[in-house]
Amino acid sequence: MTAPPELSEQERRALLDTARASIHAGLQHRRLVAPAGYGGSPPLRALGASFVTLRREERLLGCIGTIEPVRPLLADVAHNAYGAAFGDPRLPPVTRDDYHQMTVKVSVLGGLEAMDAADPQALAEQLRPGVDGLLVTAGHRRGTFLPSVWEQIPHQGRFLDLLWDKAGLRPGEWPPDLRIFRYRTVEFGE
Repeated sequence: MTAPPELSEQERRALLDTARASIHAGLQHRRLVAPAGYGGSPPLRALGASFVTLRREERLLGCIGTIEPVRPLLADVAHNAYGAAFGDPRLPPVTRDDYHQMTVKVSVLGGLEAMDAADPQALAEQLRPGVDGLLVTAGHRRGTFLPSVWEQIPHQGRFLDLLWDKAGLRPGEWPPDLRIFRYRTVEFGE
């Protein structure tokens, strides 16, 4: 498993500022406005995968991300911030009022590691609660929980049941094409 990139405080601030700027531009123009350039630092220019989570107090306003790197990290954060604010199918778009009261959290993902688990018990023995994010796939069905979800769902059995449900699987179902990956993140926010 590849660890998430080491990011300086300046790089973290640049990613949070980019997320905010993307949402602000979305409120102004109703479209994604890509950041100008990709910043001066190599980690921000390198391909990266991220999630952006928006909250207003305890209420989720949106959470969108990418599991695998497809664009420079700075651009990925801008894209996912816009998606979290205006494209999360579970929630209404962020309003100007939300924007002024919301907090932004960025999760930068490390690489995926395939898990070799033949059944739920083998998976439970390998899983590191509070550390591992999980991606579950079976055919066209897929679901993921970031490591931070453990804070809300600390019970391992419940965590796995809800993840299976999110992936469109029955809890405990183990189809022949099931694949499970774990990953780590570095998370920071306002």
